[in-house]
Amino acid sequence: MNLSYWEIKNWIKNIDYTIVGSGIVGLTCALQLRKRFPKASILVLEKGILPQGASTKNAGFACFGSLSEILNDLKTHTEEEVLQLVTQRIKGLNLLRKRLGDKTIDYHCYGGYELFLNEDQALLESCLSEKENINKLLSTVFKDPVFNVRINNLGFKGVKDILLYNPYEAQIDSGKMMMALLRKVQLQNIKILNATTVEAFTEGLDAVKVKTNHFEFSTSKLLIANNGFASKLLAIDVKPARGQVLITKPIKDLPIKGTFHFDKGYYYFRNIDNRILLGGGRHLDFKTENTTDFAQTDRIQKKLETLLRTMILPKSSLEIEYRWSGIMGMGSQSLSGYKKPIVKQLSNNVYCGVRLSGMGIAIGSLIGKELANTL
Repeated sequence: MNLSYWEIKNWIKNIDYTIVGSGIVGLTCALQLRKRFPKASILVLEKGILPQGASTKNAGFACFGSLSEILNDLKTHTEEEVLQLVTQRIKGLNLLRKRLGDKTIDYHCYGGYELFLNEDQALLESCLSEKENINKLLSTVFKDPVFNVRINNLGFKGVKDILLYNPYEAQIDSGKMMMALLRKVQLQNIKILNATTVEAFTEGLDAVKVKTNHFEFSTSKLLIANNGFASKLLAIDVKPARGQVLITKPIKDLPIKGTFHFDKGYYYFRNIDNRILLGGGRHLDFKTENTTDFAQTDRIQKKLETLLRTMILPKSSLEIEYRWSGIMGMGSQSLSGYKKPIVKQLSNNVYCGVRLSGMGIAIGSLIGKELANTL
């Protein structure tokens, strides 16, 4: 890239802190760095034209885990670790809401529902038998019981008559959230360069030399916050996990309100602007979905559409308007504690805040703040 003197001088020279990734973690980290170091030169590099990854491509769930997810986590995490994960997610959501305001991000706490397919009798029985134990475990975080039994009168087909309700689950508009974060960052004199991919870096004694797809430069500190893409730069246990999503055209008199999960959280849907947003299904083909490729597959898209037409809205005439995918960052399921985020100093001048395990909206603000505070 043929950079001018002005471009070099004002954009990429004498950089104190460079953040890789302009998602929730990266932007929150930038804001916290500005708070700690008011006069520092801060640069954020983003590979996409928009914040690419998961922050603008998620389903907008402000959640901390369904009952079946928590039970599944207890197979590979201690009770203390699971409680810590839930606590981090709640703290992260509170930080996000406090920073941006509920109205700005279109935050609505309509509650969340976990549905059970007719063939999931064993899973339902397991959840019912452990419900009180999990509520007791979470009692230090919530003053009232989290998971309650309700009767399914929502018109869904092929699911059990009993469902589990969580009054604390909410939803947001992810686009409004990210636009608000970007505005705050820009007002703090923090530079953002989009369509700029970090390809490699080498560390010296007092600085890090960064190679991008357009230019090379030096920075005093490098903070990596690109989650699902982190393994391209770091030898670290973060695997990309693609989440596919579709959304309908507006549906007149759509009765569904709230957030919904089923099949251990691998499927999820909600109402947004009188549309149904439905995502998930990566467990149908884990190997293919462990990718950084933004695409959709026929297998998963057809399954999502079948669920939409036969289970969620069996009596409605609907059309799909948009389909997309986002890239999350997960740990290796074979390792104990694989859902715990990684926030640490990697070397003298390199740090990371990654592996959000599909809970970026909930935990991203906290991880971004913690990443900035590791310096």
